[in-house]
Amino acid sequence: MNTRFITRLLSTEKGATAIEYGLIAALIAVATIGSLTAMSDTFIANFDTTSSNIAEALGNENND
Repeated sequence: MNTRFITRLLSTEKGATAIEYGLIAALIAVATIGSLTAMSDTFIANFDTTSSNIAEALGNENND
């Protein structure tokens, strides 16, 4: 009985599949973080421009 259990335990691939999925998820997370970090200056500049345009539009609306 112990021999059959050990043989079955060694032949299962469920753990290997879970590790592969974990590595893929980690790779996707690292790639996402890296790309967002690289583009953060562009995002900040776009948000600053949008914020300035909205503030200017609201300021001009109050002057009318």
